[in-house]
Amino acid sequence: MAKKNTRNTKGKIIEAAWRLFYRQGYDDTTVEEIIAESGTSRGSFYHYFEGKDALLSSVSYLFDQKYEELMETMDPAMDRFDQLMYLNRELFAMIENSISLDLLARLYSSQLITRGDKHLLDHNRTYYKLLRQIVLQGQERGELRSDVTVNEMVRVYALCERALIYDWCLSEGDYSLLQYGTAMMPMFFGGFRA
Repeated sequence: MAKKNTRNTKGKIIEAAWRLFYRQGYDDTTVEEIIAESGTSRGSFYHYFEGKDALLSSVSYLFDQKYEELMETMDPAMDRFDQLMYLNRELFAMIENSISLDLLARLYSSQLITRGDKHLLDHNRTYYKLLRQIVLQGQERGELRSDVTVNEMVRVYALCERALIYDWCLSEGDYSLLQYGTAMMPMFFGGFRA
């Protein structure tokens, strides 16, 4: 039970922070506002985060939370390739509608220069576990190629998503990430259909 409360407290802080970052911008959001918005204490905040900058890498938590929600609503009879494209559309819609472009760009740049944890590449995340599960099922059902390993397919899928997000950040969001991803992801990943 304590572990669930710990996750809830940390999750509340992360969700509150990203709501504020999106509404009023990263630079204009204070730690005190995050604490008030999350309904937690200063001690709780500093137990999980060294400061506001430490929250930048927590966007992967939000992405994983979105994937957990989608796992529960996804049609199990859907073709596994179509499931992957559905997940991509839902993620890109979430990014476009609730994640600040500036913060996303900061996150990507921090992942390029960091020597420590590369949160986006953490294979223990829900994201990678779900992708591996879907790809493996796709191979077992004959929907995805079996001459390519599950890990290689997952790697290519994640690479394609990161490339599209990175390009969107470089282009300062001057096009719809969702629309472009909907057109490009099936082309990039289509070679893995059985």
